[in-house]
Amino acid sequence: MPSIRHSLLLTLLAGVATATTSTPGWSLVQNGTTGILANQMIIVSPTLALMFDLAGTGGPLQINGKSAWGALYDLETNTPLALDVVSDTFCAAGSILSNGTMVSVGGDYIEELSEAYSAENGTNAVRIFEPCDVPNGEGCLLYDDPAVIHLTVPRWYPSAIRIYDGSLIVVGGSFNFSFFYNTFTENSFEFWPPKDHGAVRDSPFLDRAGPANMFTRMFSLPDGTIFMISGNQTIIYDIEKKTETRLPDLPNNVKIANPFDGTAQLLPLSPPDYIPEVVACGGTTTTEGILPIELSSQDPASSQCSRIMLTPEGIKKGWIVEHMPEQRMLPEMLHLPTGELLIINGGQTGYSGFDGVYDPVGNSNADHPNYTPTLYTPTAEVGKRMSKEGLPTSDIPRMYHSTVTLTPSGSFLIAGSNPNVRQNLTVTYATEYRVEHLSPPYMALERPILSNVPKKVAYNTEFTIDISFPEECGTNPSIKVALMDLGYSSHSFHASARLVWLDATLSSTVNHGQKTNTLKLTTPPNNRIYPPGIAWIYVTVDGKYVSAGSRIMIGTGGSPPVQDQGRQMSWPTLS
Repeated sequence: MPSIRHSLLLTLLAGVATATTSTPGWSLVQNGTTGILANQMIIVSPTLALMFDLAGTGGPLQINGKSAWGALYDLETNTPLALDVVSDTFCAAGSILSNGTMVSVGGDYIEELSEAYSAENGTNAVRIFEPCDVPNGEGCLLYDDPAVIHLTVPRWYPSAIRIYDGSLIVVGGSFNFSFFYNTFTENSFEFWPPKDHGAVRDSPFLDRAGPANMFTRMFSLPDGTIFMISGNQTIIYDIEKKTETRLPDLPNNVKIANPFDGTAQLLPLSPPDYIPEVVACGGTTTTEGILPIELSSQDPASSQCSRIMLTPEGIKKGWIVEHMPEQRMLPEMLHLPTGELLIINGGQTGYSGFDGVYDPVGNSNADHPNYTPTLYTPTAEVGKRMSKEGLPTSDIPRMYHSTVTLTPSGSFLIAGSNPNVRQNLTVTYATEYRVEHLSPPYMALERPILSNVPKKVAYNTEFTIDISFPEECGTNPSIKVALMDLGYSSHSFHASARLVWLDATLSSTVNHGQKTNTLKLTTPPNNRIYPPGIAWIYVTVDGKYVSAGSRIMIGTGGSPPVQDQGRQMSWPTLS
């Protein structure tokens, strides 16, 4: 079991892995290698993470007589399996559709590298990875033929998230390779599968936010609209009305989109009102448009975290500012099943990219790695939300092109880092293939065990699951149930990541001396509060005992676009 494996690794793998443990609780273990540079990462089954990279990096994992740039990583054995990819996936985006299919969109095409590694132009590619539950990934295939299915326009460094009808909205990017800023701007939106007969929707927001507007941070709100951050500009985009409503800028001229990468996340949504709040952390106050050769790898990143409640009153009040214990460029922010958020990876100075500023470190535009994560507690008071207490310190710098994801077991998988155009193993901030596993305190405790979890449940519906508790739990333990999308990790943004709390009632029965604990749960009211598709259920008992995640399909499981499901809710007008 994952919990046993993680607890034993500290003592059994001393010869082949390094372990760092601070105070009892959190632990960090280095074990396994990815074989390709994990430029992007997403969980696609209970046992597999899918990873993509640049076609020309030249990693050790081979397929068809060449270096692979796609891989399935086995979470149980910590080994990669090469995946046959046709187009160049460098800096693509992706998410999972309402039918459980993973879709990767966009990418790159550098002719010199692509000819050497036989990659096709990936800038308008659409790649399909259908659900595959073979535990080690053998036989799982990626469909990748840009001549057959593709985006309307080329997009390198786009963003993509799943929306209320189960399709993807694809935002921004560059229509050609851009060296630092977005030189070849594709300031538009489109969808996959296509809407509007395949036409794009021009975006004044992206035009206004440029040229530091790649990998727009965006979140699907409970009314189906989309909140977006690019540069330091923010809007709400109404997909159905095709309107952009400008919201308050990020305070103090902080920008968080590429190449000034900070991070952002939608905070957990709670019934009955599901009031959305967004927090944005890190980035820089550097003015856009300064030539990269005039910028320094030693320019300080921002420590600012800004938070806004997306109600009429919250928008009028604006962003609330607090600060991390450190400055962060290139961080990522992820949900824990317990409701906290983990801020991890990146450096304290500089910018995204490589060989752009006048004083790169090795080839990196950023420097001074952040080796220790920070924990963010959304429910704490302002000024008391950030903590590094008990969090372990790595010895692996995770700079540009790093990734991280929560896994079904409840631990975090950390990989990547390559501020180099190709594989470089000797320079400062070298190409990184080592994998780390960050385990929260609950991984070292006895775990609640979920059983009889249905494979698919409709919206606004009660269903039951069984749960067994650790002996230390009382007769009436507190219960919190998280419904989570584990997201798609790339470039300091965890696209489509989401946590929705479920209403839960615990009951117990005794038959023939055998006690059974049952949780009656209620799914989200509709497909806008949780966009239809795959989710993972984690249960926290008494605030510290956390189950592994159980996969469930929310909604009909149909292919997009799907109709609205569940019960409608009224929302105040934000757009």
